[in-house]
Amino acid sequence: MELRGVIAKNICSLRTGAGLTQLQLAEILNYSDKAVSKWERGESVPDIFMLKRIADYFGVSVDYLLESRHPKSEEPTCEPKAPLSKRSRAIISFLAATLVWLVATVVFVIFAIANPDAHAWLSFIYAIPLSAIVLLVFNSIWGKKRLNYLIISILVWTVIMAIYVSVSVLLGANIWLIFILGVPAEIIILLWSGMGIKRKSIPEEVEQ
Repeated sequence: MELRGVIAKNICSLRTGAGLTQLQLAEILNYSDKAVSKWERGESVPDIFMLKRIADYFGVSVDYLLESRHPKSEEPTCEPKAPLSKRSRAIISFLAATLVWLVATVVFVIFAIANPDAHAWLSFIYAIPLSAIVLLVFNSIWGKKRLNYLIISILVWTVIMAIYVSVSVLLGANIWLIFILGVPAEIIILLWSGMGIKRKSIPEEVEQ
């Protein structure tokens, strides 16, 4: 059996043995189910980085995926975890972002009690970009990569807003020109997102 057929058989066997659908495995690997389907039909093979991710997830070596026969000692060493549902991922991401606002509320209460003139409400202004950072992290792990560009854009503008409000309130200076910095930043993000979409159009598997 040629190599691509061996890899196809091993991936399919590991996936079905773990009770996963192609879609579930694709979500775990942050790939499309069409790619997984092509791997299992032997129409293409994952690149070396993806082979390593697949091997690590199922608790086997990369060599295991490349060999047609496996000694008993090389059988999967761990039970793969069932993937989190989209609903569970959304709840976890929401709770993480909510935690930022909880901390901001605690900071607000402490400073408001200690010094009523300390502009404690600024903690909520800072919580906005911090929430964007949290969402960016979780979306990078579980979500659609294209959404990252929108979150980064929101992060840029909210950071600029936080700086503007802070300087205006604490120093009494009007630095509205700082918002001009967001224009080239936004252009960079748009160009970056365009490059990312273009790369997505190139097949993600290594044809052999």
